[in-house]
Amino acid sequence: MAKVELKQPIVQEISECIKDAQTAVLVDHRGLTVAEDTQLRKQLREAGVTYKVYKNTMMNFAFKGTDFESLSSILAGPSALAVSNTDATAPARILAKFAKTAPALEIKGGVVEGTFYDAEGMKAIAAVPSREELLSKFLGSIQSPIANLARVLNQIAEKGDAGEAPAEAAAEAESN
Repeated sequence: MAKVELKQPIVQEISECIKDAQTAVLVDHRGLTVAEDTQLRKQLREAGVTYKVYKNTMMNFAFKGTDFESLSSILAGPSALAVSNTDATAPARILAKFAKTAPALEIKGGVVEGTFYDAEGMKAIAAVPSREELLSKFLGSIQSPIANLARVLNQIAEKGDAGEAPAEAAAEAESN
């Protein structure tokens, strides 16, 4: 069997992985201990992120003609690929957070929704909260004015009830 025939399934696997991806991040994983790597993989898996180590030449072939072609420029040295189909910021956020505790992990760069970012750009992407966090903040900001309005209306109603009692008493005194 020729070498090309052996490599084709790997290139196909990478292509399938990135086909519907919102984000792909390349990292240099050299220097991570087995325990650190296991912990990182667990965190990424829980967030729905696919993380795998591939040969650079295989990734280069798979990236050609896709939104992720710009990643070819940073394919040097050992590389691991983190891909997310659902949350655009999850890979960058998890990898950046993990890199704080494991300095051996180095983010090389990535593509988020078709736009290439270098290592510094990926750190900025990592600072963006998750979709769920953004939605909860948005709902909180919508509910806050409504809750304040309800409190004010309630206070007005309470004052109105208290204010009516003396007025009713005065009306009864006039009629007598």
